[in-house]
Amino acid sequence: VLCNVEAIEVDQDPLGKQARIVRQTEAELVLAKPMEDGSLAVGLFNLAEEPRAMAASWADLGIAGPQRARDLWRWKDLGIAEDRLEARVNRHGVAFVRLRPDKGE
Repeated sequence: VLCNVEAIEVDQDPLGKQARIVRQTEAELVLAKPMEDGSLAVGLFNLAEEPRAMAASWADLGIAGPQRARDLWRWKDLGIAEDRLEARVNRHGVAFVRLRPDKGE
């Protein structure tokens, strides 16, 4: 994390909002943090002992419309997501993604 500029940007965002719990079960935790620029940082935490497919819908996250998704761990654009964020997450792992409304640019 210390060398990941994009993860640090989420931590030090000037808006200063804390992430909220979107969903929490024995097997998973989903957190969402609004950012000053209008984007949303989302963490999909796999608390289980096995890898699993995880998802959060726009309704879950409180957003609407197509979103540009960026993997903050890998510094990689994931493309446009229409109505949900989906990721395969390793056991005790996390998918850390930033969603920005797609303005058709």
